Amino acid sequence: MAARPDASILKFVSFPHSPSSQSNPREIKQPASLHLLSSPKPHCLADGSPVDLESGLENATSTSTSGSGASNVRKDRRRVVRIAWEKLVRWSRSWRSKAKMDVLERTKKVVVLGGGSFGTAMAAHVAGNKVDMEVNMLVRDSYICHSINESHINCKYFPDQLLPGNVIATTDARAALMEADYCFHAVPVQFSSSFLEGIAQHVDPKLPFISLSKGLELNTLRMMSQIIPQSLGNPSQPFVTLSGPSFALEIMKKLPTAMVVASKDKKLANSVQQLIASQNLRINSSTDVTGVEIAGALKNVLAIAAGIVEGMNLGNNCMAALVAQGCSEIRWLATKMGAKPATLTGLSGTGDIMLTCFVNLSRNRTVGVRLGSGEKLEDILSSMNQVAEGVSTAGAVIALAQKYNVKMPVLTAVARIIDNELTPKKAVLELMSLPQVEEV
Repeated sequence: MAARPDASILKFVSFPHSPSSQSNPREIKQPASLHLLSSPKPHCLADGSPVDLESGLENATSTSTSGSGASNVRKDRRRVVRIAWEKLVRWSRSWRSKAKMDVLERTKKVVVLGGGSFGTAMAAHVAGNKVDMEVNMLVRDSYICHSINESHINCKYFPDQLLPGNVIATTDARAALMEADYCFHAVPVQFSSSFLEGIAQHVDPKLPFISLSKGLELNTLRMMSQIIPQSLGNPSQPFVTLSGPSFALEIMKKLPTAMVVASKDKKLANSVQQLIASQNLRINSSTDVTGVEIAGALKNVLAIAAGIVEGMNLGNNCMAALVAQGCSEIRWLATKMGAKPATLTGLSGTGDIMLTCFVNLSRNRTVGVRLGSGEKLEDILSSMNQVAEGVSTAGAVIALAQKYNVKMPVLTAVARIIDNELTPKKAVLELMSLPQVEEV
């Protein structure tokens, strides 16, 4: 499980604003877990100077009419905040010192299925975690395969980004999968089933699959946690899904990123956490596979809606209202399917929604912007060299909503626009004319 600080730590930086406050600073108790993590002098700053925390809090909450009194209060508050930060840092260092790193040490080979942007980014990232680990990329395009092996670049998606030397590309499924310790699946959802059926004979039944693909299969409404084991003919194939706010380009550039791995097998989730985590990539863990997958699929449809609002120049108020409504719709459906509400406000839910809806690098948002500007869907898709999963997922989402009896006005409108049965302008008018209801 991911390291999570005791919530009591945060209380050290909150104080009353006046003498009339009902809170009593002396009632704030240091958690036992933090006493264990503290140095022999529990209330010392980094320089070793002792500090009386309770006295500091009392001084911080006292008020004075004099200028020197106000200055002392500010100093005391800064000191209390510094103490809280120092304790948080000590807690973090203690946790890291106890964390096991044996998974990375044991891993000799990783395979990535797919040579797209995100598959390439994850291949580069994992390869960078251990220079003597072999990272095989199974790709279809022989030209991309050649560029990776000869020039150490993916000429189609990252022509300006150099890949680590231990990343090797191949078009041979048997060679790529042979003796692999972990498998990252980065094939688009709508093509995953047929692809996996074609390579099933080369897959070890105990090989853990880490899904990077987000979406729902259009005709069957299956998620990747269902597609992978069923297509491989092995219901017990180890499975993990990786999701969260992450653009492939920023991972390639080693910019700070945080994601979540979800698996019903806690031990497996922890192993993948160790495999992927680095100084630039934080990995949380979860057992809520349904929540992580549904949030990852539906946020792509919502991003198209957000793009339509941008393309029609409907303003910031409209954008905020639409995304808020879309978040509610995702929550309604996901919880009906068994997802945990906390998952939907975490990295794979709110985090991914914010990134995909508001940032220009988003493929699905780009589709929406162009639809809102008046372009035809077929022209938009034919001009793109990457898959916008939200386009095919939209129809599946509505079928799922009907199955679980959930009303989803915004996401239904997107599906209608994609099917060319509703114009963006008409969709906005219809949505604004919906009954005024109680917020739930």
